[in-house]
Amino acid sequence: MVKPALSIFKKEIAIELRTRYALNTLLAFTGASLLLILFTLRADQLDPTPKSGLVWIIILFAAMTGMMRSFVQEADKKTWDLLKLHAKPSQIFIGKLAYNFVFLLVLHIFTIFFYIIMMNMVIVDVPFLLSAIFFGAAGLASVTTLTSAMIAQADRRGAVFSVLCIPLIVPLLLILTSVTRTALIEGVTDDAYNDLAALIGYCGVMISAGIILFDFIWED
Repeated sequence: MVKPALSIFKKEIAIELRTRYALNTLLAFTGASLLLILFTLRADQLDPTPKSGLVWIIILFAAMTGMMRSFVQEADKKTWDLLKLHAKPSQIFIGKLAYNFVFLLVLHIFTIFFYIIMMNMVIVDVPFLLSAIFFGAAGLASVTTLTSAMIAQADRRGAVFSVLCIPLIVPLLLILTSVTRTALIEGVTDDAYNDLAALIGYCGVMISAGIILFDFIWED
């Protein structure tokens, strides 16, 4: 399973390094969103809890802008059937998931780093913040990868992608907001470990569901 999945991961990296379309688009979108929120909404004067959730809303819309292309480009470039010939569905899903995870991890680090600087916030608990970044990227990558495959050959992909993604991502955003509040504002409490366990569990469930269901999505 590992070798074909790694080949697909390398292919995605090579395409992105050659075009840099998604990376440049998402970084520009994220930077503009951060500046807009800071200067228009005066977000630096908000209460601590809204501050903790606002960064994930920015990341969510940035991810939904770029991650839809994961399988859509296969349909547009007529390489859908070629992938079927060279790899099993589970291998394709893992390869695409690995690429989306790395891509979103870079986006999360960039966004949260500049968000903390612009909002003049202090990191109270570094391990919890790193956990939020890592598992947030994993959870978001699992949802967007699976949803992108579902709508790749549909009409009006953008609208369908948003409709399918948002209900799956809302629980993740709520958990990430709580974990981020712990990392940046409150510090570790007994409830904080429950939130972290819920975040890890969400990622495990979504990745497992993706591997199990992707066979049906890919063949149909």
